[in-house]
Amino acid sequence: MPSFGAATTATEVVQALPQHVKGRTFLITGTGEKGIGAAAAVALAHGEPEQLILVSRSKTRVYSVVEDIASVNPNIKVVFQPCDLSDFDSVKQTASTILNSTSIPRIDVVVNNAGVMAIMEYTKDKQGYEMTLSACHLGHFLLTNLIMPKIIAAGPGSRIVNVTSNGHRVSPFRFHDWNFSDGKEYEIWTAYGQAKTANILYTVELARRLASKNIQSYAVHPGGVTNTNLSSHADYEIFNTISEVAKRNNGWDSFPPLDPNTFKTAHQGAAPLLTGALDPALDEHSGAYIVDCHIEEALDYATDPRNAKKLWDLSEELVGHKFDF
Repeated sequence: MPSFGAATTATEVVQALPQHVKGRTFLITGTGEKGIGAAAAVALAHGEPEQLILVSRSKTRVYSVVEDIASVNPNIKVVFQPCDLSDFDSVKQTASTILNSTSIPRIDVVVNNAGVMAIMEYTKDKQGYEMTLSACHLGHFLLTNLIMPKIIAAGPGSRIVNVTSNGHRVSPFRFHDWNFSDGKEYEIWTAYGQAKTANILYTVELARRLASKNIQSYAVHPGGVTNTNLSSHADYEIFNTISEVAKRNNGWDSFPPLDPNTFKTAHQGAAPLLTGALDPALDEHSGAYIVDCHIEEALDYATDPRNAKKLWDLSEELVGHKFDF
């Protein structure tokens, strides 16, 4: 079996596991240029997938990604699907388009990569929910669950990859006040930590619900990736406060200090995503948390099955839709 690590690139993962790419359909959210979603999509082109569905808010930011894919393999079908994950009407329209498309009979792998981080001022989405939770979790929860018939149609072995972060170490999910008292209690890193914890809890519950269908789900930390648009809302100094916030929330030094020597390129950050999407060594570990292309332990509050079920129920309430599969 191939050996992957922190320095592995997305292309190296694909080149090691081409048989798990060829002829398959992948849907990736957050595929704007320079990001890890774009890097994952371009890397997959080296493995001859049947089609790549690129979900993003802005078509202009995806043009260059489509061109990069074509430069690797012009025969791959690339579908751009506009979607604002913080607008549930947009999410429902995207899901409807996918479900009704005869050219997308199945989706073998979903990579829920889009997200936001460190929004400096409390911001609500269209529904009135805190924006970080909406863009990182609720939009993906709604989209993935709505298109589940196409994932199930791919049969056993299809996968759902949710991009999380070691940011989950900053805060548990705030069931008592997930919307920060309508902004009165807002703190940027707590909001991010809550959203990243939600990504892992969603993964845990998906793994439980889909076990009988042999569909796997993984939560993936890409690492500290530089030169992407994820942190465009924040100035660099604010990053120095993360550890302090985590200690205040959890009562101990749960978030290690940032080490610039461990920062990654987008191509390295995309490697854990594709490990979760492709590596057969993970088959018996659905629900796992992946760091540097290996399974690691997330904090207990992010993997507690009771919290996972509680978040599922709350998420259904917030998106206004119950799911049974």
